[in-house]
Amino acid sequence: MKNKTSTEKTTLHPRNKHRFRYDFEKLIYNYPLLKNYIFINEHDIDPSKSEQEKQTIDFANPDAVKALNKALLISDYGVEYWDIPKNYLCPPIPGRADYIHYIADLLAESNNGIIPNDESTIGLDVGIGSNCIYPIIGNNEYNWSFVGTDIDEKALQNCKKIIANNPHLIEAISLQLQVEPRYIFKNIILPEDKFAFTICNPPFHASQDEATKQALRKVTNLEKEKTLSQDKSRTSEAKLTLNFGGKNAELWCSGGEIGFITQMIYESVKYPLQVFWFTTLVSKKDNLRSIYKTLNKVGAVEIKTIEMAQGQKISRFVAWTFLSEKQQKDWKFTV
Repeated sequence: MKNKTSTEKTTLHPRNKHRFRYDFEKLIYNYPLLKNYIFINEHDIDPSKSEQEKQTIDFANPDAVKALNKALLISDYGVEYWDIPKNYLCPPIPGRADYIHYIADLLAESNNGIIPNDESTIGLDVGIGSNCIYPIIGNNEYNWSFVGTDIDEKALQNCKKIIANNPHLIEAISLQLQVEPRYIFKNIILPEDKFAFTICNPPFHASQDEATKQALRKVTNLEKEKTLSQDKSRTSEAKLTLNFGGKNAELWCSGGEIGFITQMIYESVKYPLQVFWFTTLVSKKDNLRSIYKTLNKVGAVEIKTIEMAQGQKISRFVAWTFLSEKQQKDWKFTV
């Protein structure tokens, strides 16, 4: 077991496997191609650090981030195969893992402090994308099962390939195409379904132009030690890939984040007894006031905002339930 050191990322959830610096030696052993993207950070002048401790990758390079994800999933989450098509969202795994761990804490609060740890605990991943990250982490960490939905058939086909090449996931994850893109839960939550939670990383932006501008701001921040004007190809790539990739439905929708979440809230009212906790990430803190107003309007019994931090970045998710206190106590979790 690692000792707590100054390199520990104490802002991450205590159970997050990524609280310490990446063990690149281990990651390269499990995925040798990662070596092509690792370099020594010459801007890190801390004399107490060895060259190994100064190793990093270019987080503005989508290929480097994808290689790191592959290595992490193989090394830490029991995955034998993982890949995504070009230009699809390649999310940073530590932050996605945090969401899963805080969901586990949320469920424990409703289960006498015990985290459900069984395949009968089923989560609904709204907008699973092509990466299948949340179900992979949730199944590995807590043995949960998942239904993953998306409006993009190509994304689901890639998830199907990931699942088929990882036999332990075949019974744990099922996929469902949302055939009516304007809806979120309709056609997906059927009368016989019962979900412990829903999970969602909603489209952040209201338009492609807004998403592209935000991507370029991210690249500028990641490249603050470099001169972007000397690397025009990377800037062009950022415009195309929006930093870590992402197709239209992954990054923007009409009404942006607040429009998507508002739609989700209004639909959630129709399934009050079939889902314990509805949850969604909220990237913009300013949206919380409107979200709470809508949740109160539709009669949510309990609403929570759980804050998460990855380094200096603060993120959060909102959770709500329509179950009464008695109904919550009567909900059966298997541990």
